[in-house]
Amino acid sequence: MPVFKLPPNSKPRQGKTWPEPAGAKRMKRFQIYRWNPEEGGNPRLDAFTVDLDDCAPMVLDALIKIKNEVDTTLVFRRSCREGVCGSCAMCIDGENHLACLTPIDQIRRDVRIYPLPHMAVIKDLVVDLEPVFAQYHSIKPWLQAKEPAPAKSERLQSIEDRTKLDGYWECILCFCCTGACPSWWWRGPASIAEAMRNFERYLGPAVLLQAWRWLADSRDGARAERLDYLRDSFRLYRCHTIMNCTRTCPKGLNPGRAIGRIKQAVMEDKL
Repeated sequence: MPVFKLPPNSKPRQGKTWPEPAGAKRMKRFQIYRWNPEEGGNPRLDAFTVDLDDCAPMVLDALIKIKNEVDTTLVFRRSCREGVCGSCAMCIDGENHLACLTPIDQIRRDVRIYPLPHMAVIKDLVVDLEPVFAQYHSIKPWLQAKEPAPAKSERLQSIEDRTKLDGYWECILCFCCTGACPSWWWRGPASIAEAMRNFERYLGPAVLLQAWRWLADSRDGARAERLDYLRDSFRLYRCHTIMNCTRTCPKGLNPGRAIGRIKQAVMEDKL
């Protein structure tokens, strides 16, 4: 029977419990993953209590309130607060979400917040995204047209061709889906050096959805080259259709369908 062991210093310990706000009547407890590379050792879970009557409704609002009013050393990414930038992706209550789109009230118990799974932690809730962005760069996510651009107009598409991009262009590269994919946990790159050195690793659902976005674009002229790159037992075929990616996508997209369409296109291209 195989034995799985956690890496050294990976199991969180109980951390500091901060005082409850005075006079609060409607409170919510947040347990937040903390790790400082300068301190080393095991990560910890710090407990914070937030007065919901004095806090906006989303998990990101609570994190900002905690950082501003309780512990200024708490580190996390955020930007737009409207589900557009993808910066605040994290594991909330056991599932990957955008903190800015996750209502506090939908979580009945304590709110447990961790970094995205299987990504190296830089500090607290901030993970290293360089390996996944290196994989993203490897698919050449830009228009590769064979013909020169029209002198006095844009590269036009029919309404039907433009519709084929719906469900794919909306991806904001938050990597919630990639962080939820067991196949990527097992076969994805562990570091930027590994990603740059070995692109035979599984690309993961976010990158493959983006790959299909360009394969589906009628203006692109590099379909054959793109399919040749993806025709690989690791880059593409490590997907086992677990579908965690589709379940967790905060934008309601379907990376599993995109991967299936790439596989179909690869097979049709071989015939």
